[in-house]
Amino acid sequence: MKTNTHFIKSICETAAKEDVLMPCALGARRAAFIAKRKENEIPVQKAA
Repeated sequence: MKTNTHFIKSICETAAKEDVLMPCALGARRAAFIAKRKENEIPVQKAA
């Protein structure tokens, strides 16, 4: 079986460049986004 070294090298380079965000790291970022969104929210008036 032929080994495709260029393909394997490109996969290794791409994997090294990628930065995977873990779910535990997203919690604070998500909470900050939601707080900012609620801060800019316009209150809705309900009809009587």
